[in-house]
Amino acid sequence: MDSQVDHKRRVLDSKPVSPSLFAHFVLRTSNRAPLRDWYLKVLNARQVFENEYISFISYDDEHHRVAFVQIPDLEKASDKAWGLAHVAYTFADLGQLLSTYRRLKADGIVPVRTINHGPTVSMYYKDPDGNQVELQVDAFDKAGAASYFHTEPFAKNPIGVLFDADKMVADYEAGVPESELLRRP
Repeated sequence: MDSQVDHKRRVLDSKPVSPSLFAHFVLRTSNRAPLRDWYLKVLNARQVFENEYISFISYDDEHHRVAFVQIPDLEKASDKAWGLAHVAYTFADLGQLLSTYRRLKADGIVPVRTINHGPTVSMYYKDPDGNQVELQVDAFDKAGAASYFHTEPFAKNPIGVLFDADKMVADYEAGVPESELLRRP
């Protein structure tokens, strides 16, 4: 029921506004079940809804973070086609990233590239349709990461340095300080 309060005049802000949250992304596929199962495993997610056309999954309190739309007879995009390069997920600390690496490796899901970018330590995976997913941990706080982009090491090599994930796991478990493991060589 309307009240007098509901009819107060409002003025929209004229300043540009940024979104408050990244909500979700949607993948079109002809291979929904394996794709959905891969993301459920990689993101440690749960299925929220599914019918013959679409699946929704989430790993937190958001109603969905990833959706998969089933469309028959789609063709895989060429590696020479432009478009989205990857989607990235950040873990709270290096231990979480490394334990996720170990859990996924035990299930036969291994990264296609492990790289210390400087601002992040990252592991890139390919889903069953060939889309890339980056699992990462920040090496600095947000201000430190932004500052790193203006350093000499980043200017010389903005991509980063490859690392051996199994060696990093062993070093982490042996007690090598996290700050040392996060530092780009």
